[in-house]
This record gives sequence, structure tokens and C-alpha cells, in this order.
Amino acid sequence: MSGIKLGADSFSTYEEGIKREWIIGNGLGGYASSTVIGVGTRTYHGLLVAAPENLPGRFMLLSSLDEEVSSNKEIYRLATHKYQDTIFPMGFNYLSKFILAPFPLWVYQSDIFTVKKKVFMIHNSNTTCILYDINSRTEGALLRIFPLVNSRNFHYTTHSEDISFSQKADSTRVKLESSNGLTLSLSSNLQYHPDPKWYYNFVYDTEKQRKCNFLEDNFNPGYFESKIKIGTSRFFIAASTEDISFFTLEKVDELYSKETHRHKLLTFNSKLNETFALKLLRATDAFIIKKTSSGESTVIAGYHWYSDWGRDTMISLPGLLLIPHRFDEAKYILQNFSRHCRKGLIQNAFLTLGGEPIYNTVDASLWFIHAVERYFAYTKDFLLLEDLWNTIDNIIDNYLNGTDFGIGMDSDYLIRQGPQLTWMDAKIGELAVTPRAGKTCEINALWYNALKTTSNLGTLLGKDISSYEALAAGVASNFEDLFWNLETNCLFDLVYKEEGGKQVKDPAIRPNQIFAVALPYTMLSPEKEKAIVDRVEKDLLTPFGLRTLSSDHPSYVGHYNGDTITRDTAYHNGTVWPWLLGAYVKAYRKVHNYSQNSFEEMRTLLQGFEIHLEIAGIGTISEVLDGDYPYSPGGCISQAWSIAEILRAYVEDVLGIKP
Repeated sequence: MSGIKLGADSFSTYEEGIKREWIIGNGLGGYASSTVIGVGTRTYHGLLVAAPENLPGRFMLLSSLDEEVSSNKEIYRLATHKYQDTIFPMGFNYLSKFILAPFPLWVYQSDIFTVKKKVFMIHNSNTTCILYDINSRTEGALLRIFPLVNSRNFHYTTHSEDISFSQKADSTRVKLESSNGLTLSLSSNLQYHPDPKWYYNFVYDTEKQRKCNFLEDNFNPGYFESKIKIGTSRFFIAASTEDISFFTLEKVDELYSKETHRHKLLTFNSKLNETFALKLLRATDAFIIKKTSSGESTVIAGYHWYSDWGRDTMISLPGLLLIPHRFDEAKYILQNFSRHCRKGLIQNAFLTLGGEPIYNTVDASLWFIHAVERYFAYTKDFLLLEDLWNTIDNIIDNYLNGTDFGIGMDSDYLIRQGPQLTWMDAKIGELAVTPRAGKTCEINALWYNALKTTSNLGTLLGKDISSYEALAAGVASNFEDLFWNLETNCLFDLVYKEEGGKQVKDPAIRPNQIFAVALPYTMLSPEKEKAIVDRVEKDLLTPFGLRTLSSDHPSYVGHYNGDTITRDTAYHNGTVWPWLLGAYVKAYRKVHNYSQNSFEEMRTLLQGFEIHLEIAGIGTISEVLDGDYPYSPGGCISQAWSIAEILRAYVEDVLGIKP
């Protein structure tokens, strides 16, 4: 599978090194992640962030491993840490290469040794393994590895007075128990020596910039040690919430081969062979997990901090699961979300892994119907379609007659909803940053698409579809009259009534209108669809996605940074979202009649992400970027619908590989 390779120029300074992060998942929602130079800049960085069974949330257990090679009284420290008044050690000075293919590999070099370090996780296990291949060119060199551990929820920081550890050790392993009840086992083929101490006041630069808690202490229980022979020596350390006392070097090599084979199989099953598509495909795997609490398949919306979100899952499902031909997992995910459907509402989110669902979304249910249609297009799975039919029909019925959160159809056949129910849902306290209560253009485009999709699927199942067709006709007869803005030659974003009953139409140029062109079933004339795409291209398009607001609007914010309030203000008021590019590419190809020029233009646009794959989250795509040049990345370093929609658009709309 295609990989990412970075040379020393990418991390020649501390400041450059911390701009690039890596992450790998374990299929349970746990992960390993840090910067390419090994320094933690977030509370979320660590070599083992576990999703324990029957415990909601994710927990930082192994922060880092500090390696040092000593020879003739000289010590070569490979780790890098930031403290309040210094950076020490500065191991990135020995780092010559970083490779992600499919797992991270570091190459450290000095005049007397070369160290190759590989990190991987065991699928469906809260276990991280680290393999070392060390080529020594001198006698008497010594390797020591110091584990820095913690035991906390990954959102927070901790200090030495907050927690304590006990340990049970033998010659090559140690089991640590924290005062909050979590356990961590470390196993190796190096000798273990207990020597407990605390390291104080690590600085997490990214958290400091985000105005969050950024100081932390980590516990060092002891160190692993071995002499290094001339030539090549091989070592491992494994960290886990499980019993790994039986691990040997041969076992870890076997597990590495198994994980490598699993990734190669993902490539083979997808039947993709184009280099850029394969790079994107590699990034899809970490998002698809099984909850340890229930065994249900689901999708992590973004790393590091998101859980599973209904809207994100349904939008991401074609790119994450159908393009890679992971049809069984797609089926289970649709079934699981269907089981939780309540009053016609697909859940908005499980706020923590294993937590209770919340339902405050108007679009997740409509995207669910779209996802079912796409699944059926790829699989022709009539059995699942029949199984999900009652959920689909229930969604339509509840939207027609009204359900929670003020969601319901008015006499004009169009859907209205209460506040903060669309994807533009940022709030500062109780203040809505982008108030969109009323009727929004994309929700009603989705409503029409859902009705026509349900009619089509119902026909295949031999159902009476007359009511769906009648509703769809009603929507089509009123949509354009309500939403078309003659002055801007595109759609109003929002239509609502003031307290006195006066109708207000919001002319802000936002990207939501692109779905009125990109969805499978649309209502506008080809001329108006072309006008929408032209407007979006002129006012919102950037190389990495669509701005959420045109830059000439008084509420536009061009940079997504600073504290929570500043970031949330920018979130949907100019910040660029890559996932929207998927709909834009589909719409652009459509209104240009799938011409050769449109093919070349959209291929070039999407392949521009080759640059992005080597910054921020290495090999993946960020949640957001600044609306202003140079479009610096922000938010999550790896977002499910960012990867999913860029991959889907590239495969389906550019390469033309469709079901």
C-alpha cells in the first residue's frame, strides 16, 4: 500500500517537527498518536490510549518511551520533551527519516548506531507494540528505555499528587495498577529494573495555544535495559490492558506480519490500484470500530477527541465502507443505528464511547436514507433493505407529522426545525453561533432526496409508494419559490419567521446549497444548478474545501485558532471544511456534463490533497482549515468525513468507478 515518507528537512527544527502528527487505531476506538519527533503536544498524544471494556471513554495509559543509547560515557537520547523553560532532550536531531507505510517507522542515526523503530497496534485489542532494530558499530553500547505512564481520561491532564501507582515486576515485565483502578502491563525482551520517579511539568504546546490545560506530570516506574552487540540487535516493548506476559520477539513479529497482511487485504478487497486513492484508503481503517461495551460496529467521527456521530457516520459510510468494499461492516453499522432510531430520529451522537445517545439532529435521519440507498446500489442486498424498511418509513412518517426538537413538515411540504439541529451547530454557552432555526436549503434538499429515494426503494420491495411521490411533488413545487435568491443567483441559506410572523430570508452565501445540486434527486433546472455551482466556486472554493461563509460577509472569520470561543466563532463562519468538496466535485461534474475538462479540473483539485497528507495528520485529512491563505489546518488531525468524501469523490466522480 502506498505510504508517506518524510526526510530530515521536515523536522529539522522543533517548530517544524510538531506541525506533523501521526495516528494509528486499534479497531476499538483506542489509538497511538504523537508528533513525528515524539514530543507530546496534546493531552491526546500517547503510545497507548485505550478504550477499556465496560468503561465509557478513552484513557491515556502509556505517554511515551524514552530511548537512550550510551557508549563510552556518551549518552544519545532519542526522546524529545518540552518543559516550561527548555526542550530536553532533543532527540529529533538524530532523526533522519519518518515513514508511514502502513505503520509509523522512525530511523535515528549517529556516528555509532542506526535505530529503526516501528509502532503498531493489535487490531481489536488495547495493545501497542514497539519494535527496535539497532545496528551498532561499536563495542559495549547499552540501550535503556524509560516508559512514561499515566492513567487518566484523555481529555484532561494530571499531576503527581492526583494519582499513585503500584507495580509488580519480574525480569522482563511489569504490571502497573493506578489508584483510579486502571492497569497497564509492559512486556519486553529487555531486562526490567524498577526505579520509580515522577517527571514534572511537561508542556503541551497545542493545548497551550488552544488556551486549555497544558501542564502535566508523568510517572516513570523504572527502565528496560540491554547490551547492544556489534551488528544488528532486535528488541520489543509491548503495552496493554491485557495479559501480555507470554509475548516474545517472535510473537510480536508474528503480530506485526498479521497486521501488515490485514492492511494489504484491505487494499486487495477494494480493487483500487491508483496511488492517490490507495493513500486515502489507508486512512479509512482507523475510523471503523467495534464498541467494547456493546460489540456494535460504528464510526469514529474524528481523532483525537470525537466519538461516534450519526450524521458523520451516514455521510462517511460510502467513502469509508462502500468504496473499500467493507460491505458486512456497513451492514452492521446501518442495522445498529436503525435499532437506536427513536421517533424517526437517527441519533446525533454517543458523546462518549459506550455512553447514551442524544438525538438533537434534523439531518442524520435523512442522510441515513441516503446511506441505505448507496449501500443497496453497491450490494443489491434486498434482505437488509427489507430489514431497514420500517425504519425508513418511520423516519418519513415522523418528519411528515412532526417529531422532537420542532422537526416537522409545514403545509408547503417543506421541513422546519428548531435551533442547532443542522451540521452548523456550534454554540457558545447557550448562544448559537450560526442560528438556523426555520427552514434551511440543505435540509429540504435532503428531504426531497429522501422521499424520492424511499419511493425508489419501495418500488423494488413492492410497496405502495404513492404517498412518497405525492410528498416529493409537493416539496418540488415550493422549494424554488421559497429559496431562490434572484439577486445572488443562488439559494437563500435559511428562511424563518420573526416573533411577529414576518418572514426573513438569509442571503448569506454558504456551502449548504451545494447539496441541492449534488444529491441523487434534485429539484432545480440545469441552469439554476449551474448558477449555484458557479456561485460556490466564486465565493467559497479553496484548494482544500469550501468556506462556510463568503469572505465578504461581515461575520466572516478567516482563521480558526485561539481559545474555544474564538474557534467556535470561526467554525461555521468562514472556516474551510474538506468534506464539502465531495459534494462540490459531484455537482461540478454534473453541471459541466461530465466533460473531459471537468474531469481534469476535479482530478487536479482532489490530488492537491497530496500536499496536505504530509502535514498536520500524516497520511490523513484534517477536520478544518483556515478560510484565508495559506489555509492552515486545524481541529481534529484526522476526520472521518474529510477522508471519506475526498476518497468517494475521487473514485466515483473522477475515476468513474461506480456500482
